[in-house]
Amino acid sequence: MPNTSKSLFERGMKVLVEGVSSASRGPATFGGAPRYMSHGHGARLYDVDGREYIDWMMAFGALPLGHAHPKVVETITREVSRGTHFATALEVEVEVAEMLVSLLPHVDKVRFANTGTEAAMAAFRLARGHTGRRKIIKFEGHYHGWWDAVLVNTNPLPPTLLGHPNDPIRIPDSSGIPEAAWKDTIVVRWNDVEALERAMALHGHEAACVVTEGVMSNMGVIPPKPGYLNRMQELCHQYGALFYLDETVTGFRLSAGGAAELYGLSPDIVTYGKALGGGLPMAMIGGRADIMKGLEWGKVLHYGTHNAGRLTLHLTKVMLETMLADNQAGFAKIKDLGQTMANEVRRVAKASNRHGILVQGVNSMFQIFFTDQEEINDFRDFCTHVDRMKFRDFTLRLMDKGIYMNPSATLHSLSSIVHTEADIAATGRAIAEVLEEMP
Repeated sequence: MPNTSKSLFERGMKVLVEGVSSASRGPATFGGAPRYMSHGHGARLYDVDGREYIDWMMAFGALPLGHAHPKVVETITREVSRGTHFATALEVEVEVAEMLVSLLPHVDKVRFANTGTEAAMAAFRLARGHTGRRKIIKFEGHYHGWWDAVLVNTNPLPPTLLGHPNDPIRIPDSSGIPEAAWKDTIVVRWNDVEALERAMALHGHEAACVVTEGVMSNMGVIPPKPGYLNRMQELCHQYGALFYLDETVTGFRLSAGGAAELYGLSPDIVTYGKALGGGLPMAMIGGRADIMKGLEWGKVLHYGTHNAGRLTLHLTKVMLETMLADNQAGFAKIKDLGQTMANEVRRVAKASNRHGILVQGVNSMFQIFFTDQEEINDFRDFCTHVDRMKFRDFTLRLMDKGIYMNPSATLHSLSSIVHTEADIAATGRAIAEVLEEMP
């Protein structure tokens, strides 16, 4: 008997926690059995049940070139025959680092890692080592990996638990995190200049860094208000804290230079992940030379057997070359497709007029909020006004029509260079049908 999603889920539940290896892929997100995928090609995913989907999730943003891009297949096929991993210094390691330093004006040196969480852990340790300070200032709803010190106020919560916006209650998002791990973590409301100025006046002189996503990317898509990030950068300089821009999600999605380029920023430290590896695990810590020097000789320790994996570095090189070719045509394309898709959803929702829908997006990233609000500006807006269960119902119905979006409203959708106008039109038709079917 061939495998089906149902049979694999039943087998997986016996040997895997939730039948999968991340909660975002399993019943906590899907409300039941997820779809088990067999392969992907271009902008399409195919599951073990024989169904085909237009994929708007793109491995949570890790695939700007889409699935099985010919250059990716060629590169991996060629390089795997020469060895998978050496854990030694590599020529391609130097080449990719040179490309990144040339591309990012605020980065003098880089250190490669494997995941966004790992890179963030190293970046926080580096900020503390460089400044001699211990406090970290982060924002409600921003996710910087599952490290104990910053895994607070990242998941949606009932608004009654959040406390006063001037003094948010710090709430760990997991059991097993001792209070000592986050006692030096200060949580601030995002997109609120006065709240940030108040927090910096109280804690700025003790803060090793202020860390932010360039676009709030783990509560859908919430853009920064005009000038907000620039003011954050100014306050960091004023109080001697490092300005840490986490580009794990936004890097190589919003522009060639990420959110830093889009909003005119010069962060002291950046971290990248997801799209950087083009589909294989890859992350990076980057920054000014005097800060990055802290990693020398293990003064601030960061090791890793799988750092700078050679297959991934070759794939990163191909991704960068492809996206940057013809005057950065790849980035222009994903921006145009992402904005066109967001506008198509807005058009369809307005024509239906049966549900309160808001679409927010930045270039290739977009998210659909079921809400009557005109804007979602921060974590508290999301927790108060976004109907997450309705969004899950919406995406599961879309899957039945061959459109794949993750059922979690906290995530978002993304375009790739292999999506087409026809994919957008087909997605629009499916959304129109689902909106009429939904209660």
